[in-house]
Amino acid sequence: MDVRDFDFDLPPELIAQEPSPDRTGARLLLLRRDAGAVEHTHVAALPDLLRAGDLIVVNNTRVFPARLLGRRVPSGGAVECLLIRREEGSDPGRTGVGPGSDPVAVSANWEALMHPGQKLKPGARVEFAGTHTIHGEVLERRFFGRRLIRLWTEDGSTVDAAVDAIGHVPLPPYIKREDAPPDRDRYQTVFAKERGSIAAPTAGLHFTPALTAALADRGVALTEITLHVGYGTFQPVRVDRVEDHRLEVEHYEISESAAATIEAARAEGRRIIAVGTTTTRTLEAVAQAHDGRVVAGRGSTDLFIYPGFTFRVVGGLLTNFHLPQSSLFMLVCAFAGRDRARNAYDAAIAERYRFYSYGDAMLIL
Repeated sequence: MDVRDFDFDLPPELIAQEPSPDRTGARLLLLRRDAGAVEHTHVAALPDLLRAGDLIVVNNTRVFPARLLGRRVPSGGAVECLLIRREEGSDPGRTGVGPGSDPVAVSANWEALMHPGQKLKPGARVEFAGTHTIHGEVLERRFFGRRLIRLWTEDGSTVDAAVDAIGHVPLPPYIKREDAPPDRDRYQTVFAKERGSIAAPTAGLHFTPALTAALADRGVALTEITLHVGYGTFQPVRVDRVEDHRLEVEHYEISESAAATIEAARAEGRRIIAVGTTTTRTLEAVAQAHDGRVVAGRGSTDLFIYPGFTFRVVGGLLTNFHLPQSSLFMLVCAFAGRDRARNAYDAAIAERYRFYSYGDAMLIL
């Protein structure tokens, strides 16, 4: 397949720069796969669109403030660092106290995107200061402008704690503004528990406790799994053929109770509604690896879903609107059918829906 088959023209003014005032106030496009029919409503109407017995599966990952702003040492020049992935074996929770109760350095190695990249060669030192100070040293250069950097503190706090205190919310690159204090809450779902993502599972941003309660009153159940969203969610497709694209590995966890709930629903013929592409990929990757069953456990996946994929678990998908030629839009096309998805996107653009992370939503049934 040609990547250009997944292109479309999106007016830039439709890219949402701010969240809607009310999470459930976002618009909702309903696409019915059987006939390709499109309906326009709002997220608050979700309980009326689902049926008793449906099981909603959400991603409970928590975004951490992965963007660090600081200076080069000793020149003082500005530097920016986006933490992408902690290196295996790097222990961010290690703390300690030296002789005489003096704090010792606590460190962790991270793969990161850094700016200005051309000046940050191995051995370069940086510092990020606020209520905590994080020291850094570039260890090596990697592909696509990435660096391996060692981060450490000297006050006895963990690197994670220091990052949480002074880091900035890693808003997506298509949001053309600096992060603000409200983003710490709004770029986080109400389900967020497990720290580890550098991007929000954005379909979950539309939920509130009141909406969840209304769904329960409708007889719609809900369970949670975890997939930590990495930089790959923004990774451009750099190949011409869809089949040649590769996703970055992301880590997941499914609890015993969640697996049992999902498998019980499937055994009873009830519909599984995935909230977001991250939830979809996790469920389908686990089922693919376990003869069609969703089992408990931790693992990692680089599953790339594009047209031709056979879905074993997911029977409905709630998702935001995605970038042209992106792996996320290809997943939507795989689930809805490419022509139906393209027609639905055309309808959303014509009706001036808001796109991407802080935008409106789409329900595919």
